[in-house]
Amino acid sequence: MEKTLLSISGPTGIGKTSWAIGLARHFRTEILSSDSRQFYREMRIGTAVPDASELRAAPHHFIGHRSIHQPYSVGDFQYDALALLRTLFSKHDILILVGGSGLYTDAVTQGLDAFPPVAEGVREALMARYEANGLEGLQAELQQRDPDYYREVDLQNPHRVIRALEVCLSSGKPFSSFRGKSTPPDFFRHIPLGVTGPREVIYHRIEARVDAMMEAGLLEEARGLFPYRHLPALQTVGYQELFGYMEGKWDLETAINEIKKNTRRYAKRQLTWLRKSGDILWIEYDAPLEEGISEVEIALK
Repeated sequence: MEKTLLSISGPTGIGKTSWAIGLARHFRTEILSSDSRQFYREMRIGTAVPDASELRAAPHHFIGHRSIHQPYSVGDFQYDALALLRTLFSKHDILILVGGSGLYTDAVTQGLDAFPPVAEGVREALMARYEANGLEGLQAELQQRDPDYYREVDLQNPHRVIRALEVCLSSGKPFSSFRGKSTPPDFFRHIPLGVTGPREVIYHRIEARVDAMMEAGLLEEARGLFPYRHLPALQTVGYQELFGYMEGKWDLETAINEIKKNTRRYAKRQLTWLRKSGDILWIEYDAPLEEGISEVEIALK
């Protein structure tokens, strides 16, 4: 049988983890996470890391394997993930990649694009602007210089916004003009599966998840991470809003509402990314597992 990587994507909170576990158990295989925030062991509640029973249900990789104090780029992840895939394919015909970080999934399944070097001083100047004036001015400049990327990037992620701008400023060309020129790996076939649902369902699940995170201790988790709020890993929805509360920017109720609002925006961007990704095997979030298995087995033939 041809070695096959089944990737499972979809908006946050839609149930990707349960789908991944169900398919992994059926195919008796293992799961690699491509969620760029679940990599960090200090961020368990706010990133909805699979719980102990879920982790026992199927072997998982790239969950809590790094510290927020250890830089870990998409290139690092691509290298590690491809190396692990080569190892795991020696004993499995099918492996599963799951996560909401489209860039990280694409890095494994499609390869990474080659970007020009950043001119000296550009990154430092952008970081100084961000630290002095926040993200709004940088977001506006990105909209002007690269409207295509502006429409799909997570605008609340300063690392992504600054990365795009430093390429624009260094090359004189839009960041998006360097994308789509990568070479996919050649040692497996890729079948992308997208889990989706009506917008009102997605938004309801997001709000319920945020409430559950708060009940599980997200505020206490964020409080412990507050001294490190400048680190790239913590430029993340769910933490930044609570850091704002701790800094006196707004009250706790407003912070929670901001988390919900920004998570809804993130889910919308995730769907936009996926719809541009070509042929995806779409399945409804509440479809029976057997239906999803049947769809995948047809695609495997």
